[in-house]
Amino acid sequence: MMRRPRTGTIPEYTRLTPDALDALERAVRERRRVALRRRGTEYVVVAERLETLARDEALHGRLPMTGEVLAFPLHDLESFAVLP
Repeated sequence: MMRRPRTGTIPEYTRLTPDALDALERAVRERRRVALRRRGTEYVVVAERLETLARDEALHGRLPMTGEVLAFPLHDLESFAVLP
């Protein structure tokens, strides 16, 4: 499910729909920032890659301040938004 954006707002995805996965793939291709929420904590990372292991997918994102790459399993995400 996607929250419908008002004019000028950034879409926030709360479910893994085809549109949500397209947005993540586009973020990886363009190395965009992604704001995501997992277990109540919000992260802002630069999208590095999407990885599929067995039947699970994960977004790998680089923390801008430290350069550390973290893996975020998509089923763990509460919501995410691709930032401009």
